[in-house]
Amino acid sequence: MRSIHQWLDEYGESHQNPVNKRIHWICVPAIVLSVIGLLWSIPVPAAFTEISPALNWAVLLAMAAVVYYFMLSVPLALGAAAVLFLLLLAAAGLDHLATPLWVTSVVIFVVAWVGQFIGHHIEGRKPSFFKDLQFLMIGPLWLLAAAYRGAGLRY
Repeated sequence: MRSIHQWLDEYGESHQNPVNKRIHWICVPAIVLSVIGLLWSIPVPAAFTEISPALNWAVLLAMAAVVYYFMLSVPLALGAAAVLFLLLLAAAGLDHLATPLWVTSVVIFVVAWVGQFIGHHIEGRKPSFFKDLQFLMIGPLWLLAAAYRGAGLRY
């Protein structure tokens, strides 16, 4: 298994252009939110709600992501858990809008991916996930690691 530094360094190779980086700061969290919203929209078995009324597919995915992140970096996993919790709260809020959550999530997903591809067109490099799908999980950590570095925190 690659170390967190290897993953982040390789991801960073195709994210050097400042415009592409700014686009990623907007679009990566939007994509994560949209995936959470789409999973939130899938009905859950009654057994889930017996365990907890808050348990759904989005919560399970977030928990699985945090476990994966813990294998890479405990400090980043803790930060990711906090960010995912906030995104879960955002999805819960969006779920109360008149528009169905899945519709809002699809729109966010499409717009954010268009933004990502525009950023990579500007960058002149393909998105990292074309090389390895695990980079879809690394993108959010890459942003979080940049925030940690900016705050002087180690990961």
